[in-house]
Amino acid sequence: MIKRLLHITLLVCTIAFGQKEFGKITLPLGRVEVQSAGSDQWKRAGVNKTVFVNDKIRTRAKSRAAISLISGGEMRIGQNSTLELMRADVMAMQKEFQANLEKGNIWVSAEAGFGVKNNVSVGTPTAVAAIRGTKYRVKAGDEESSVLVYNGKVDVNSAKNVTEAREKQMRQGFQPQGGAPKFKLGPVQEVDAPTQVAGPYEVSLEDWVSLVEGMQINLRSDGKYHMFEFNKEADALLDWVKWNRELDAK
Repeated sequence: MIKRLLHITLLVCTIAFGQKEFGKITLPLGRVEVQSAGSDQWKRAGVNKTVFVNDKIRTRAKSRAAISLISGGEMRIGQNSTLELMRADVMAMQKEFQANLEKGNIWVSAEAGFGVKNNVSVGTPTAVAAIRGTKYRVKAGDEESSVLVYNGKVDVNSAKNVTEAREKQMRQGFQPQGGAPKFKLGPVQEVDAPTQVAGPYEVSLEDWVSLVEGMQINLRSDGKYHMFEFNKEADALLDWVKWNRELDAK
């Protein structure tokens, strides 16, 4: 009874202060820390730590974390990673999540219930990946980011293009409704084979492209990219990939 009253009290306080729940850190391994929105302090995260929109999560060396989304599905971040939780809109048949990977690695497993769309997008300093499938991973760096697709399709664009589109919308009077500015997908160029244009990093990405299972795109800060089919056998031997595959199989 006491636990139930505490839960109700916490829920009322969360609503009163306008916090929007993103999910829970269900698997903090090593040193995992959370910076709450509006705070400059980092606090160590325990099991089932609730995190909210505008919170930040970071991992230290030899550390990892799994974040269970409130709609189902997971995000997992590798060591030396920093992730900002930007958006969580949960409706009956469609869930929208957006996060910004400032540095490091993230694995997205966005499976949801039957008939429910779980749209999970991840931004980096150089790229934006918007899921239309269920599984992908992203590596973020200041000068270059990579997106690899394991299941379904992932729409990718350069961060530069998305930022310019947002600025144009703002000039036209568009005002995002809370949280991070929303971006609109499309038109999307479908890429169904490991097609490589011209040569690595010789062409700039002008619009959204849709990557299918088994494809990788490396996108630089200047907008130039390299898109190809990655080596699945070599990829499967990576400890980060093996760990995530094992968790997905449970």
